[in-house]
Amino acid sequence: MHDYSTRPHHKLASLSLQAWFLFAVLGDSGISRGDWPQWRGPLGTGVSPNSIPPTHWDEARNILWKTKIEGEGHGTPVVSRGLIFLTTSVPTGIPFAPRKSGRPGAHDNRTVTTKYQFQAWAIDASDGSLRWKKNLNEAIPLEGAHNTASLASASPITDGKCFYAFFGSHGLYCLDRQGKLLWEKQLGTMHTKHGHGEGASPALHGDTLVVNWDHEGDSFLVALDTTNGNEKWRVARNELTSWSSPIITTVDGEQQVIVCGTDKVRGYQLSSGDVVWECGGMSANIVATPVAGNGVLYVGSSYEKRVLMAIKLSGSKGDITGTDRILWTRSRGTPYVPSPLLYRGGLYFLTHYQNVLTRVTAETGIDAPGALRLGPLSNIYASPVAANGHVYITDLEGLTLVITDTEIPRVISVNPIGEPVSASLVIDKSMILIRGSTHLHCVSAP
Repeated sequence: MHDYSTRPHHKLASLSLQAWFLFAVLGDSGISRGDWPQWRGPLGTGVSPNSIPPTHWDEARNILWKTKIEGEGHGTPVVSRGLIFLTTSVPTGIPFAPRKSGRPGAHDNRTVTTKYQFQAWAIDASDGSLRWKKNLNEAIPLEGAHNTASLASASPITDGKCFYAFFGSHGLYCLDRQGKLLWEKQLGTMHTKHGHGEGASPALHGDTLVVNWDHEGDSFLVALDTTNGNEKWRVARNELTSWSSPIITTVDGEQQVIVCGTDKVRGYQLSSGDVVWECGGMSANIVATPVAGNGVLYVGSSYEKRVLMAIKLSGSKGDITGTDRILWTRSRGTPYVPSPLLYRGGLYFLTHYQNVLTRVTAETGIDAPGALRLGPLSNIYASPVAANGHVYITDLEGLTLVITDTEIPRVISVNPIGEPVSASLVIDKSMILIRGSTHLHCVSAP
């Protein structure tokens, strides 16, 4: 472990392969500078490169507005041109006798006692007012979820014109900015390991939306046409339950969908679903979503086995397990629930879901400075985010630690929000959106 102190700023920049989100509006897509269109931000790395968010706040200071959210959801909101979109699950109707998931090995799960409405909300980013909300489905949850999860854990995604809300077994929905339902898709019934619930978020590129359906039944990866929800392709996956979301990135001039699973990490052609490369060596119970930048993929897990790998994407073909495509590996301090953060040449990841943050040089995997005990924080489910030379780490109690992005990070502030937080933070230009257990908070410095 290292103590915090001041060191010169690390100069190595990390250029994402999804930089097309940042520098201009894409045709008529509606994605503009500063937007947060997916749960890991515009680059898919947890970074908002052109934002200058606050670094200090508490329950009464620098809070622009606070909006009550009905029900429960751990999905991270998305933002497009001043419109915030989020999903939630709201209990409704007359309670009935508790129902358990009945899945093999079920433990630490909440019981189902009511029907739920699966809703999408749109909120005005300027004042927190509700623009509209839409009840997309009403059903008795098929399995419930782990005590620490929710029935709306998948994050939505937007292309600026439409929002896509995913509730797993309870449907995938496409809505326009006015809340009109354009299409919906039912992909089947998911049976998760131990009945712990569903949570992987969709990925989006152009007119293709990709969903990972890893569960205890027949797993698959499916690509849908965003204009109508029709399937472009579907490929079977030799995988059991995972909660890791797909990412889409450019490799050798073509778009690849990369999905992490217990058996293999695989890169698929976005156009066809064909497997381009695969790599074994991961743990069971995959949760963390990988990140990519400068032609390298960073993927990690921590369950019965701890592993973190840097994989060179360019030129990778076939089974690359144990080859020189693996640039470096680590077997300590690896992530489980929170996903890694890739920022300005540094790779940040949390040990399992504990309050220990490791920073390494992304290119080499060498400690810079290595593991840091985040003393004020408790356990952490939210993935770290970054902007303007600062890294933000938020724990389950709603405390956010802000540190500098330097080789030896320096503590800037510790900021309470007054309620538990499981969703990752959103950075929208000069504002931070924090989805707590009961409210959406907008943090903005005067």
